[in-house]
Amino acid sequence: MSVNDPFARLPEAAAFTLTSDSVADGAAWPPEQWSSGVPGGKDLSPQLSWSGAPDGTKSYAVTVYDPDAPTGSGFWHWAVADIPATVTDLPEGAGDDTGTGLPEGAYQLPNDARAPRYLGAAPPAGHGPHRYFVVVHALDVESIGVPADATPAVLGFTMAGHILGRAVLTATAETPA
Repeated sequence: MSVNDPFARLPEAAAFTLTSDSVADGAAWPPEQWSSGVPGGKDLSPQLSWSGAPDGTKSYAVTVYDPDAPTGSGFWHWAVADIPATVTDLPEGAGDDTGTGLPEGAYQLPNDARAPRYLGAAPPAGHGPHRYFVVVHALDVESIGVPADATPAVLGFTMAGHILGRAVLTATAETPA
């Protein structure tokens, strides 16, 4: 992981595989994954599939984070906790207002707009390219124990001592000036 990788300062974790039918690693988000506030955007969370998680994985969490947002702290677009270890994929759109595509027991935390759902990309016009780190975290606990109204940063802090593995896919987006 590079210095520009927001996960580079976290404890080492085994890598495993993350793929998506919605976006390829290193590619631009398609319009469906952009914010509905952007022409053509639909706020659809990406389809995700993962494999090869480390032995001992008891649950997963999924996060989508933009470290390039002009906030000083980045922008959390999506956070899902307590995905059972038997689940290895999420359908596109699972992160809607009700989380209907999430497995039983999993829940969404509020993103940085304070909505418990996926919020698509919307980099400010002319701000340059933004990276969106889509991460599946393999955890050594069945439940991470954070309240449903916690922030994604609290989820990350709580997960830090429980991460066995990390699968990362990076998407990009840029709004022309």
